[in-house]
Amino acid sequence: MSVSYFKQYPKPWAMLLRLRAKKKPAPPQNISLFLQHQSPVAHIDERYLSFSIDISVLAGGFWWEGSLGIKRGLGTLKIPPLELDLKKLDKLVRLLAPAYLRIGGSEADKIHYFNAPDDEQDPLILTQKQWDNLHSFTKRNNLRLMFTCKYGLFKRKHHGRWQGDELSELLRYSAEQGYAIDVFELGNELNAYWAFHGLMSQPRAINLARDYDRFCDLIAQFYPKARICGPGSAFWPKLGEAIRPITNITPKFLSNLKTRIDIIDWHYYPFQSERSPVRTRAAQLHRLLDPASFEDFRNFSQRLCRLRDRYQPQAEVWTGESGSAQCGGQPDLSDRWASSFWWADQLGMGARCGQSVMVRQSLVGGDYGLVDRLTLKPRPDYWVSWLWGQMMGQAVYALDSQAPHLRAYLHSSKSDNGLVLLLINLQDRPVTVAGALTQLLNIQHGYVLTAKNLYSRKVRLNDRKLRFNGGKVTLDDFPAIGFTGAIAPLSISFWQCDKPEDLERVTLQSLARH
Repeated sequence: MSVSYFKQYPKPWAMLLRLRAKKKPAPPQNISLFLQHQSPVAHIDERYLSFSIDISVLAGGFWWEGSLGIKRGLGTLKIPPLELDLKKLDKLVRLLAPAYLRIGGSEADKIHYFNAPDDEQDPLILTQKQWDNLHSFTKRNNLRLMFTCKYGLFKRKHHGRWQGDELSELLRYSAEQGYAIDVFELGNELNAYWAFHGLMSQPRAINLARDYDRFCDLIAQFYPKARICGPGSAFWPKLGEAIRPITNITPKFLSNLKTRIDIIDWHYYPFQSERSPVRTRAAQLHRLLDPASFEDFRNFSQRLCRLRDRYQPQAEVWTGESGSAQCGGQPDLSDRWASSFWWADQLGMGARCGQSVMVRQSLVGGDYGLVDRLTLKPRPDYWVSWLWGQMMGQAVYALDSQAPHLRAYLHSSKSDNGLVLLLINLQDRPVTVAGALTQLLNIQHGYVLTAKNLYSRKVRLNDRKLRFNGGKVTLDDFPAIGFTGAIAPLSISFWQCDKPEDLERVTLQSLARH
């Protein structure tokens, strides 16, 4: 058949695409918001948005970039230690301060402090110089240190008999130097020890509690004002702590502790990368934009709060580690705009659920890093984090959206006595925020993050490129835009609102129209 035939009689699918292209776009959906209470339902730490540097990145262990495989919970590529004295890194970190810096990760339980046994092949060592540089880094960048101490016992018969001789030397040196360590935890993801160190290494919850009691006593000798955090269990999407009674250790651990701890923390990744040997929710584009994918965090968070209330009512609840996808993040997805929506939503949901601190894995390193380890270029999630820190205050209100694809959160304002409304539009078309609450809040102006497409590495703020100007970036570089009620497709926006004098009236009118 001739070419002219195909021009005259195009294929059916081509005709269908042309018909779709000619269709008028659907009008924006009108969505109402509802305020449930006149008073804040939670207050977050001023360092709520915090971040980690994995011990493997700090000391030069096995890591994820360039590695498509996994061995004992680690990447298969060894990297050089991170340089902490880079001026560019300082500039990036200061824009996110104040924050907690967590030093932890899978190799925290096998690392040696300053020296290693002579008979160990290729040991991973945190050198004295690296430790000194770390404390200089935290001090000059307004960070507080959260340190994951080595558990390091890999035979079941040793659990419940932890001594901590190696840690004692590190603590003694640190105290002598006057180094500040605000939060200590023992071991990394102790409910997943079987994956990192073999099946017979998994500690029982009752023995872990006994080890934690000894750990608390040791820390108190050198840092009596420091806070203790635990157990840092890994929760899987859909499964939570997974297999009972082997890995579901948090309830029994808390019920057997004799010591009062200050923080109950947990680790959570809503997705799993292609490196992960088991994937209960694989990191795929459609899942990153599915509001149903976000709900596990709410359910697990509420479960942790109930356990806290029952066993350690004085403790705060922290998300001690979280990134987009387990095992280093998903290549070509975790470092793109598509991966920023879960992060903005989890920040809002975590605060709403009463989490005091949210620790992002990681500041630098991996496909999920806020900053590219090799280039030190900020990724989309970095800019979401920066804008959150500029806008969102510590008082958290209970705000609900009528539609699951428009996520809505309300905080006090960081800059004045007003409020800030966070809106996340997961749909690829605009929506309109309508209803009495929108009018009563008197939304003034705001800042809208968008990107050219979901796979973009670069984002725009109020339609201007986000970049440093002379080594600095401020909100003054991006004139605020007025609120029209229309929320851009696939956008994350922060809106400055007046705080009504009578929030009770706002709440009652909002609920009456629900």
